[in-house]
Order: sequence, then C-alpha cells, then structure tokens
Amino acid sequence: MKIHLPLAAALLTTAGITIAAPHEGSAFIHDYDANHDGQVTRAEFDAARVARFRATDANSDGWVSEDEYVQEYSVRLEQQLAASDRSEDKKTEERQRQIRQTHVRFGVLDKDKDGKMTQAEYDVSGARAFAEQDNDQDGIVTAADAAATAARQLAARQAADKADR
Repeated sequence: MKIHLPLAAALLTTAGITIAAPHEGSAFIHDYDANHDGQVTRAEFDAARVARFRATDANSDGWVSEDEYVQEYSVRLEQQLAASDRSEDKKTEERQRQIRQTHVRFGVLDKDKDGKMTQAEYDVSGARAFAEQDNDQDGIVTAADAAATAARQLAARQAADKADR
C-alpha cells in the first residue's frame, strides 16, 4: 500500500485538486474551485470528489478499504503538519487524534459495514459538506456562503462550549 501513497498524491494534484479537503469555507472554495472564479459549483465539487475517490482507491478495485482511506488522509495530514509551526509533540498528538478520527469516519461512511466504502457511500458525506457550505442553497458556494457558514459554525461551537460549562 505504501507505494501507492505518492501515486494518490500525484493523482490528486494532477486532477487539479489541492491535497487538503477541508470543510471550512475559504479553504473549501480554494480546494474545489477548479476554474478559479472564486466560487464552487456543485459540478466542480462533484468532479473533484470523484477524482479524490478514484485516487483513494489505490488498487482500483472500485471501492475504498479502511486502510486506503486512512492512507490517503495520512498523506494530506502529513502535508498539513509539515506546514504547521506546532512543536513536534503537538504534531504527534494531532496526528494520533486525526488518525483515530479517520478510522471513526470510515466506520460512519461505510453504512452497510462491509468494510468497503463505495462511491455512493463516499458521496453522502460530500453532499452533506456541500449543502453545509452552500448557505443560500443555490448550488454555488461563494465567499458570502463561506462567511455565513463560518459564522453559523462559530456560533454553534460557542453555544456548545457555553453548555459544557
């Protein structure tokens, strides 16, 4: 599997997709705006998701195993950590936390629990992410959508923090 990691990264880059796949607004636009017009249409997003799924399916068998899913995310995570100014201890903590969460995400996305994430199962999370970012639900994520989504997410985090106290 390790020999496929550079291939997955190359495929993601070749497909015009930035390696990271964040769900925060401005990063979302940066990563999925294929024609660089400052917004993301649903068609652009779907094309990027198909390319990412194919790149994640390292052995091209039509489905993604948990190992493939974790390995693909590990490549992106290592790039993010390399660019981070965190201490090595903090990077190690973040790496461990993120990889644990990646295993959990796979379990959630693999709806039929057969150990094989299909494109359809993968697409469910993509549809949810796009809908969350498309604040006005017009099928295009703009900077205004991203700002509204960020404000909504911040308010939700603050409310949750307040409730925890």
